[in-house]
Amino acid sequence: MTIAKAGGNRVAGDHMGMLATVMNAIGMHEALERRGVSSRVFSAVPMPTICETFSQQRAERALKRSKVVLFAGGTGNPFFTTDSGAALRAAEMGCEALFKGTNVDGIYSADPRKDPNAVRFERMTHADVLSRGLQVMDTAAVALARDNGIPLVVFSIQEPNAFVDILRGQGRATIVADD
Repeated sequence: MTIAKAGGNRVAGDHMGMLATVMNAIGMHEALERRGVSSRVFSAVPMPTICETFSQQRAERALKRSKVVLFAGGTGNPFFTTDSGAALRAAEMGCEALFKGTNVDGIYSADPRKDPNAVRFERMTHADVLSRGLQVMDTAAVALARDNGIPLVVFSIQEPNAFVDILRGQGRATIVADD
């Protein structure tokens, strides 16, 4: 349950969510480093003793030095989801696609865990996602991706090796693109 749903302050709840993404990014950074993969954590929320404050230029320099770049802290502002933060960073960094790991293996007409008649989509446009009101990402994130020509790849994070399989062209996902 979120703080806001329990009658608390939405801004405080969003700040807690941003901090949680920083903790997750630090955990991912440590896991990558243990495997010999050099990485950097950039946060939209300044916390210089823990990680770097996001700067497009510094993030690009890290990428050019073959480092994995981990973005945390969402947009740094309340009332924006982590999806919006991901779409914003993808646009700023000129990413070729935005991958969304979720609990199901793509986008469906309804929640397949609740509706046995839900239909899975292999491919659709950003406009389709928005006009159908599909809840895969918030509308701001989908619109930002659309406006910047960024395809979305929605896959199940629950499936072992799903991300790697998709990168190899073998995985199961829904592609959202306007080509």
